[in-house]
Amino acid sequence: MKRAFVTGVTGQDGAYLSQLLLQKGYEVYGLLRRSASADVIDARLKWLGIEKDVRLMDGNLTDLSSLIRLVDEIKPDEVYNLGAQSFVKSSWQQPLLTGTITGMGAANVLEAVRIVHPKARFYQASSSEMYGLIQEPVQSETTPFYPRSPYAVAKLYAHWMTVNYRESFGMHASSGILFNHESPLRGIEFVTRKVTDSVARIKLGLQEELPLGNIDAKRDWGHARDYVRAMWLMLQQDEADDYVVATNRTTTVRDMCRIAFEHVGLNADDHIVIKEELFRPAEVDVLLGDPAKAKAKLGWEATTSLEEMIKEMVEADLVRVRAQMK
Repeated sequence: MKRAFVTGVTGQDGAYLSQLLLQKGYEVYGLLRRSASADVIDARLKWLGIEKDVRLMDGNLTDLSSLIRLVDEIKPDEVYNLGAQSFVKSSWQQPLLTGTITGMGAANVLEAVRIVHPKARFYQASSSEMYGLIQEPVQSETTPFYPRSPYAVAKLYAHWMTVNYRESFGMHASSGILFNHESPLRGIEFVTRKVTDSVARIKLGLQEELPLGNIDAKRDWGHARDYVRAMWLMLQQDEADDYVVATNRTTTVRDMCRIAFEHVGLNADDHIVIKEELFRPAEVDVLLGDPAKAKAKLGWEATTSLEEMIKEMVEADLVRVRAQMK
């Protein structure tokens, strides 16, 4: 039976990836960072009904000794580094923390694997935010990076460290340059989930307005459930490599809101309020990924449309909000 070690296991991607790996017969071990919210930390695993099947292990991305201990104890066949300070807006308020967790944290995991169990296959969660001020209208694996936030800069460090460990030490280390991917498990602070949660609350009479920043920004949105499948496929290849994972369709935040509001019979323009303080210090205006390489080499492509995903998220938030009202 294969063993997988997943950092960020309690996040959206970690939960969906764990579900996929369990379905494929893996033993799944997850890195658990102890915090004051430990009583709700496995909420996403519970949502998927797998909280009892994932073995949570104490450790921290900033503590190399704990990572070495865990890799030695688990002896994983595959290591997925999904852990990060992943909220872009917060990275301007906490740039050093973001660099430590998102950037150096990845290097710590790579180093632990190299020292203890270098035959393990490694996946790094890279991000389309690394493209930032886009240098090409459609972004592929060869498009130059131009990060526009501390988060993106930290992700770029982690990305190039993964390439460096692959080339320097012969490790099977791959990066997935994932474009925006969402789901009912997305954190409430991210714009898609903020929108769908607000739509549910407005529909149920609990609020009237949806405050947003730049609603003309364009993003390439897919479903996290699709994207974790690409992660797994990367580690099944004979050779490690880097892949863009995207839908090749870009949509404005404005249109994403329209889809969500129309699903419950409301008009988005009646409720959206633009707030200057919600604009980013440096905006990423448009992202559009070319997943041709992932399709050709991995046999991967997105199967869930933006419309399907947003409707699923709205329905899930309606269930949550109704439960809270009771």
